[in-house]
Amino acid sequence: MKAMILAAGRGERLRPLTDHTPKPLVYAGKKRLIEYLIESLVSAGIREIVINYAHLGEQFPAVLGNGDNYGCRIIYSPETSGSLETAGGITQALSLLGDEPFIVVNGDIWTDYDFSALSRRTLEADTDCHLIIVNNPDHNPDGDFAIEADSLVSLEGKNKFTFSGIGLYHPRLFQHMKVERKALRPLFEETIKNKRMTAELYDGRWSDIGTLERLESLEQELS
Repeated sequence: MKAMILAAGRGERLRPLTDHTPKPLVYAGKKRLIEYLIESLVSAGIREIVINYAHLGEQFPAVLGNGDNYGCRIIYSPETSGSLETAGGITQALSLLGDEPFIVVNGDIWTDYDFSALSRRTLEADTDCHLIIVNNPDHNPDGDFAIEADSLVSLEGKNKFTFSGIGLYHPRLFQHMKVERKALRPLFEETIKNKRMTAELYDGRWSDIGTLERLESLEQELS
C-alpha cells in the first residue's frame, strides 16, 4: 500500500515560522512534523510515500531527499500554480498512487496512531473511503461527522467527532475529478449522501498543529 502526505498548505496561523519554512517542515521537539508521520508510515510497512507541495516547496526534496534516510521511497507532486487544496492535490497525484486503495494523511498533524491498522484494511466495492475520527478538540467542539450503524458516516448525527486528517481512499473516489483547486469536504458530503463512506473512532493521542499555541503545547508534551 502507498501513502500520501498532504503538505501544500500555506500555514497562515503559524506565521512567522511559515514565512520561511513550510508548515510540515516546522520542528516539534527534535523532529519536523512530517518526519514523525513518515516514520510512523514506514513502521506500518509503507514503503512508497507521495508528498505534494506548493508554498516553499523546494525545501521538501532538499530536506527529505528521496526517502532513503527513512527507509522508504519519497515521490513528490509539486503544485506549481499554487495549492490545489486537499482533493485537488490528491487528484493530481493519482498517477503516482496507483490503482489500489491508499492512505492519505495531513502533513500538519501529530499522532501516535498505528497506520498498520489502515494498511491491513480493505475497502469493499460499496465503500470509497474510510476515515479515522477523533474526539473533538477545543478548537472544533461541534465536530465534523457522526457514525451510524455499520460504521457509515452521517452529517446529521447527534454525537459528532472530528476528522483526524487520516483516511484510506480508493482511487475511484477521484477518478472523475478534474485537477483543480478543490477541498475534500464537498466530496465527503457527496460520498456520505451516497452511503459510501465509513469511519472509526481513534481515542489515542492526536493534535492538529494549526497554531503557534498548539505547536508549543505539543513541544511541551514531547519534551
